[in-house]
Amino acid sequence: MNDYIKVGKIINTHGIKGELRILSNFQYKDRIFKPNITLYIGENKIPEIIKTYRHHKDYEMVTFDNYNNINEVLKYLKSNVYIKREDLVLNDNEYILEDLIGKNITENNQILGKVKEIVYNHNNILLYCVGKKNFYIPIKGNYIKEVKDNIITKGAKDLIL
Repeated sequence: MNDYIKVGKIINTHGIKGELRILSNFQYKDRIFKPNITLYIGENKIPEIIKTYRHHKDYEMVTFDNYNNINEVLKYLKSNVYIKREDLVLNDNEYILEDLIGKNITENNQILGKVKEIVYNHNNILLYCVGKKNFYIPIKGNYIKEVKDNIITKGAKDLIL
């Protein structure tokens, strides 16, 4: 398992005081985008502590400690943003979507397929699964009954699209 979790990408700056615009689909944004949380930037995972945070339109807007000018943060443009897996505390019934890739989908103890990718479709998040038939499973609703080990158990009967 990877020690870092990708939570977004820095797509632009905002203003002249070093604020960065992050595009993120991460499901636990409310836990990681807040002051004093450490984010890791780029391939080298450079640690930066969030000084300020606000949500603006579809973006997470942050400034980092020790940066007060747009010229100082330009080096981070187009960089991926990560957190350490150990810094994210999840409850027993919570999971990270990307960890579902490669898991088997079962219903009534029969394997129907395997999760191939996560599809972000506007407000809906879907698991794209490959098996005898390819199908999608929505994350919202009662379609996923249980996630454990290497298996995802479906809960709804008429799910295959």
